[in-house]
Amino acid sequence: MPLEIKRSTETISARSNPLVVRIGKLEEKKHRDAESLFRFDGIKLLCEALKFGAEIEYILVREDKYSHIMAAIDDFLGEKTVVCKGTLVVLGSSAFEKLSKEKSPEGVITVAKYIDNFHKKGKIEKDSVLLCCSKALMLESIRDPGNLGTILRSAAAFGVEYVIMSDDCADIYNPKTVRAAMGAIFKVKTLSADSFVCTIGEVRACGRRVFATALDKDALRLGDFEISADDVFLIGNEGHGLSKEAITACDRSVYIPMREGTESLNAAIAASLCMWELYQK
Repeated sequence: MPLEIKRSTETISARSNPLVVRIGKLEEKKHRDAESLFRFDGIKLLCEALKFGAEIEYILVREDKYSHIMAAIDDFLGEKTVVCKGTLVVLGSSAFEKLSKEKSPEGVITVAKYIDNFHKKGKIEKDSVLLCCSKALMLESIRDPGNLGTILRSAAAFGVEYVIMSDDCADIYNPKTVRAAMGAIFKVKTLSADSFVCTIGEVRACGRRVFATALDKDALRLGDFEISADDVFLIGNEGHGLSKEAITACDRSVYIPMREGTESLNAAIAASLCMWELYQK
């Protein structure tokens, strides 16, 4: 079998089992942070994690889906052997259903360690490639984990390597973020920045232009001016947009042309359109 992993000798049936209770608590950020662990459902995300080399603690497989799950992993890995230091645990249907949040669960839940060298917090490092050469996007106060995950998914599709977020954005390890990202959490680096307005200044100090997506009297129409691969777009909160401080810290504002009389775009869609513009450069 291509996947080498230690299997627990016990099949867990009780919903009150300590491991089941412990993993259930990972739904809450305080417990994720306390253990530096996050969980996600499904075969595709498990395979993406294995491909990325994530440190997996547990692979939890529903008993009646075991053969199907292992065959799917074998098909994904092919001839390649992957050694996983985690533990494979088989759960009875009742215990599994307590943990699964999917409407149509595939029968596997993975628990992995935080990817601290990929998703960082604090300040931009002075010699960071983020400042100098990689395509980047900035987010202020994106609170919906589904939106954040969708933005990461689009970033992976359009070649954006870094997403810089204000520290009040949704949690990167929220199960809804991970689900919506569809594996992009293993492909796109993120930074949750302390002083966000200062961080905008740091990006600009490296010679990169930062454009606020905001409609004001001096805003440029997206598509009507020349952008470069080094340019960075800043997307704001779903309901309130960008703060005045963030807009002021940017080089210019841009707006996305739309049919008159329509509502503003969803933050994830707006981000995707901006990243598509960058992708062409």
